[in-house]
Amino acid sequence: MAIFVSTALFTVMHGGAFEEGIIPVLCVITMSIAMTLVMEYGGSLLAPIIMHFVWNGMGAIICNVVTLADDYPHVLNAIFSGNGIMTGGSCKIEGSLVVLAINSLLVLIFAVLFRKNAGYKTT
Repeated sequence: MAIFVSTALFTVMHGGAFEEGIIPVLCVITMSIAMTLVMEYGGSLLAPIIMHFVWNGMGAIICNVVTLADDYPHVLNAIFSGNGIMTGGSCKIEGSLVVLAINSLLVLIFAVLFRKNAGYKTT
């Protein structure tokens, strides 16, 4: 239930993804699920907060490959060209199949770790 509610809220807070298509929405959903599993695995909100901060900081402020408000400064301006599905198009890299694959892998890894960790707690 926690994954469903937190993912619904996280997705609504990233509503701009709906304007860009299904891949950016799936990226938001898989990131939320991964962060929920990280929180459950670690037992604290600290790890997902730091991970989200690093994603936004490195991706948006340092490299300008993550979409944030226009008034954020950028140190670099990375530009990905080519197929919009692979590069994320106007969503930049965070709305791409590359990030969707990475997020899906994170979900799988932390689901397995969480499941293993839960097994140790019950025995």
